[in-house]
Amino acid sequence: MSIWWSLHLRREAASVPLARRLLLGTMETAGVDPEISFELAVALSEACANAVEHGLNERTDAYRVTACIDGDMCHIEVTDPGPGFPAATVSRAVRAGVTESVAGPGGSPGGSGAGTGAGNGGGPPEGPPIAEDGRGLCLIETLADHVRFHNRPNSGGAVVSFDKILKWRDDALLKAG
Repeated sequence: MSIWWSLHLRREAASVPLARRLLLGTMETAGVDPEISFELAVALSEACANAVEHGLNERTDAYRVTACIDGDMCHIEVTDPGPGFPAATVSRAVRAGVTESVAGPGGSPGGSGAGTGAGNGGGPPEGPPIAEDGRGLCLIETLADHVRFHNRPNSGGAVVSFDKILKWRDDALLKAG
């Protein structure tokens, strides 16, 4: 059995805890290990906060969250209609197969991932260690098993997608295998 849901949310701060609570409730009901659920909830919160902060577009004030639990894998995708990630973010090096970054036609500087390493070769943001820009994407990379940052071709906007292998409680309703 699998669980799939999609949300169309307004680009406002109150949407972030809403998405997180829906994910946590789904994970709890399905029987996912609480530690794994927490890690996914933090990663989702960071991706949603990025969409709220950087996904500005004059056509729409919304972003989309899609999540799927299928077998032992959870896949989450957050898409915003903004200008997309800067080229430095989407073209940064792949770390041991953990992160994949792909530039679409809209991969221009100053987009959704502003402050995520643009201008220094795609590495961690320059500046003092207390700088906050770019930490959310790094946190997602740390918490998930596979992460992909890319820009939507033609229509514009940033996409953050990530996967995590699930662990189950003993009393899980959907335990795979």
